[in-house]
Amino acid sequence: MPIFEKATESQVTRAIVENFSKQFLEYAESDVIIIGAGPSGLMAAKELSQKGVKTLLIERNNYLGGGFWIGGYLMNKVTVRAPAHEILDELGIPYEKVNEGLFVADGPHACSRLIAAACDAGVKTLNMTKFDDLVLYEENRVGGVVVNWTPVSALPREITCVDPIALEGKIVVDGTGHDATVVKSLEERGLIKTRGMNPMWVDRSEEMVVEYTSEVHPGLVVIGMAVATTFGLPRMGPTFGGMLLSGRKGAEIVYEKLQR
Repeated sequence: MPIFEKATESQVTRAIVENFSKQFLEYAESDVIIIGAGPSGLMAAKELSQKGVKTLLIERNNYLGGGFWIGGYLMNKVTVRAPAHEILDELGIPYEKVNEGLFVADGPHACSRLIAAACDAGVKTLNMTKFDDLVLYEENRVGGVVVNWTPVSALPREITCVDPIALEGKIVVDGTGHDATVVKSLEERGLIKTRGMNPMWVDRSEEMVVEYTSEVHPGLVVIGMAVATTFGLPRMGPTFGGMLLSGRKGAEIVYEKLQR
């Protein structure tokens, strides 16, 4: 039976608070802030951090991975179509070939490997943190995000006078999935117009999502299913290759812009 080293309750509390606060202060200003830690957001964050980009990943839930954990219809298998299976190879994720060019993997295994790869690359995360608004500078250029604790939005309105805080970032990435929450905050101000997601069409959706991954407003890049909502593309359902490749393309766009 192991004998643990002694530690007091206050020491444990100080370790948590001091280290969280230190990281929080350091990332009050980042190179890039990614909203949404689904497969596209995680992939983009990993790719950027591997290039030495200071990357903050913000997720409204208490877990990372989005639908990558559970696949389709609460059956935790995820499908990937070629050539995106090459990313599974890179991450060391086991998979099986089910048809020519179609592969299946365990969602929890795939998701945990992607999360670990992002963390190993140096990505820092804020969980239970909800996007509230954008920071806009001269000529409406995006310069950061306004965030609050996710549970605040669940409180009764009469006791929710909890002001949010702002985090600065040279570029913001919308990886919020079908909701396209960040893009729609610009739409509310009349600065952009979204077209809404179209019905499912697996055979075309993934290619189109990757193709349309882009900077949609100065300082704002859109990736993953937020692309479909922004540009009126078909939804892709529980196949994830397009989201992984969109995240990679988004990272390339961000990195290129940061080098200018």
